[in-house]
Amino acid sequence: MLLSAASGAADAFVFLCVGQVFAGVMTGNLVLLGAAAAGAGEHGVALRVVTALVSYACGVAGAALAGERMWRRVPLTLLVEVVLLAAGAWLWAAGLVASDADRLGLLVLLGLAMGIQGRVRATPTNYFTGTLTSLVGRLAGERAWREGDGWTAGRLAAVVAGAAAAALAVRFWPAAGGVAAAVLAGAALLVEATAAERGKPRPDRGNPAGAA
Repeated sequence: MLLSAASGAADAFVFLCVGQVFAGVMTGNLVLLGAAAAGAGEHGVALRVVTALVSYACGVAGAALAGERMWRRVPLTLLVEVVLLAAGAWLWAAGLVASDADRLGLLVLLGLAMGIQGRVRATPTNYFTGTLTSLVGRLAGERAWREGDGWTAGRLAAVVAGAAAAALAVRFWPAAGGVAAAVLAGAALLVEATAAERGKPRPDRGNPAGAA
């Protein structure tokens, strides 16, 4: 749920501050690319969309390649995401994102981060059309609430909450627009690292000599 909220915050920040594109919702970006190819949409959106798509794909590919080789894959992969989001938040807060080229660079950082996040878990945390379709379709068919549906609905609500947090920051404290995504992803990293530490096998202590 924390990662879902981080996704909502990152996309809201990018959409509001970078320029009418998304860091993690590639379906929306593909639609925008098609509209731009037909001559619709604001000036320069096609370049931003392509940048987001390529950055996201590189994040997914990098996480997939590194994931097979890194010890404690999920915490370390999430750490890379948090660093990227924090770097983007700092650049924005420091006033270093002033030109269109700077905004493209910021979009690269956040697109990479969302691509990494999309690869971390099999459960979607940054694309939710299928999640919503499955939940509503099953509820309509079975007319019964299952035990796991609360978590599904919670992820959907978390996206909205994360986006609202980022939008409020942009509105009332513009320099902190990118902070919500970094903080939420950092909280998710803390949860993952704690879970990994609890699940790590402990060294065998007090095993009698010669025991099997």
